[in-house]
Amino acid sequence: MLKQLKEDINAVFARDPAARNTLEVLTTYPGIHALMMHRVAHELWKKDCKGSARLLSSFSRFSTGIEIHPGAKIGRRFFIDHGMGVVIGETAEIGDDVTLYHGVTLGGTTWNKGKRHPTLEDGVVVGAGAKILGPFTVGKNSKVGSNAVVTKAVPENTTAVGNPARFITKDKPSEEEARRRDYAESIGFQPYAATQDQSDPILDGMRVLLDRIQQNEKRMNTLCQRLSLLDPTFKKQQVKEQPFSAEELKIIEDVRRECEAQSSQSKA
Repeated sequence: MLKQLKEDINAVFARDPAARNTLEVLTTYPGIHALMMHRVAHELWKKDCKGSARLLSSFSRFSTGIEIHPGAKIGRRFFIDHGMGVVIGETAEIGDDVTLYHGVTLGGTTWNKGKRHPTLEDGVVVGAGAKILGPFTVGKNSKVGSNAVVTKAVPENTTAVGNPARFITKDKPSEEEARRRDYAESIGFQPYAATQDQSDPILDGMRVLLDRIQQNEKRMNTLCQRLSLLDPTFKKQQVKEQPFSAEELKIIEDVRRECEAQSSQSKA
């Protein structure tokens, strides 16, 4: 138990630059207080002293603002930063080196008995106010953004953001995405402030437009080739991929800004 407590304190120093010394962590960090009481309550729970376990967890909630059911399984080097409003359900399972910020809920979506709370694998970080609801797994080293609402499994090394949560991965771009990027560069077009790992309606619209432009150019080239075969006097003029003019780029930029303004108004 003391060895585990030492690891928990070291985890605070590793993840909170405001921590200055061990005495301060032991006396002023509610996350550590809640974790210490939970480890005792969990042992009582496993020994079938459920009434005493619930009483201790209720006292912990009263004194720290953190509610952890004594049945929840928590791994090593767990860190709750700030802590107020954190709720961890009975069948939740938390791996090693997991970090939760204030207002996080690991909750269920059913009244049926059995596994109904999420499992967080090693290295998961959950931002303030996030809600993870249901009996699924959040993969290793994944991150859940602040105020996200997650109701389905999150793959490893993935960031979940938004409500409902959408996933952002940093995998290598697909062949289709690489082709689209190369074509955009060939015509001198670069979407402003857009990245490959960003899921955004405006960026998705740009992808559709780029695909349509490239498709139209291929069809025009094919049409010119066939006209040349039908009529030898027809002067074959291939449609070449030319960069956008300054005026065309200005129009694209105006359309983008107008879309962003409408998107901001709709969210407001």
